[in-house]
Amino acid sequence: MTTVPAFASCHSHVFHRALRGRVAGAGSFWGWRDRMYALAKVLDPGLLHELAVATYAEMRLAGIRTVGEFHYLHHGPDGTPHEDPNAMGEALIAAARESGLRIALLDACYLAGGFGRGVQGEQRRFSDGDAEAWAVRVELLASKHAEDDDVVVGAAIHSVRAVPRDQLATVAGAFPEAPLHVHVSEQPAENHDCVAATGMTPVQLLAEAGAWTPRTTAVHATHLDTPDIGTLGGAGAYVCLCPTTEAELADGIGPSVALREAGARITLGTDSNTVIDMFAEARAVEMHERLRTGVRGAWTAEQLWAAAGPTGHASLGFAEPPPVGIGLSVRTAGADELLWAATAADVVGDPGDVAERLERAIAACWSRA
Repeated sequence: MTTVPAFASCHSHVFHRALRGRVAGAGSFWGWRDRMYALAKVLDPGLLHELAVATYAEMRLAGIRTVGEFHYLHHGPDGTPHEDPNAMGEALIAAARESGLRIALLDACYLAGGFGRGVQGEQRRFSDGDAEAWAVRVELLASKHAEDDDVVVGAAIHSVRAVPRDQLATVAGAFPEAPLHVHVSEQPAENHDCVAATGMTPVQLLAEAGAWTPRTTAVHATHLDTPDIGTLGGAGAYVCLCPTTEAELADGIGPSVALREAGARITLGTDSNTVIDMFAEARAVEMHERLRTGVRGAWTAEQLWAAAGPTGHASLGFAEPPPVGIGLSVRTAGADELLWAATAADVVGDPGDVAERLERAIAACWSRA
């Protein structure tokens, strides 16, 4: 058996696992989002926990030992807080522990339904009303887990369309020692709307708010112009690419090489968990570059191992990778061959009742939806 360092999935929306195979066919990201909202509407702490336990167990079977959970399902479906205002976040933390993962709970501020629009419908459960109320709630969660070595509570700006311009700085500065993650330029429409409303790209708007520091991760960063790339690289920010999700949602191919060469630190995430396979995510970074440029070899195996492992753990606020590796059932001449040849199915582990638990949890979700 070959042993390699454990992976980190630096961007996960665990409840999206219930959408796997159910939102296929024609359409765009925005049509997919409508179906996602329908799922989000029915989740309570108990059902979210069951779905997360099984999904995180699937991650563990794929060699992932740290997950960055980008969390915005904060309240009840109509926006009413739970008795414990962090009940949904606590359900995710408990699920990660039960499944044997470390978790960075990236609590996302989500206050608007677009530029100049309030939250509507299913979005009401995402909102704390304003950034200061969001920060108060997150501080309660962070204080509770401050001494835990398997939990990091970080901050997230869901997107520039979901946090008004005058509140971005509050979120960006609320927890200056913690990781800060933000969806950036995932879709051209996001860029268009941001420029129309503010005269700036999302990266520029976030720079105005002081968001870009070495502790910040830009997620997706698919549709950037050259100055945007320079801003992220100059800040020494992380950029989390999620190639299987970006392909599944027809988002586009991000400028991974330009970002790396500008000084950004690349990490990887499973995002919608349509695929949970860090080998696939790593290889797709190189394969997408091949498709875009017609040239092979933009990324080395060593660079991709770092993105999938050590750099990813660091972006989630864990000073060291987990003290264990993952075993693979394949034997090859070295790490390069493993990166290009192995899959999640080669990770050695006991599947237990993961498939059955997933089936039950997903069936319960859609019976409610």
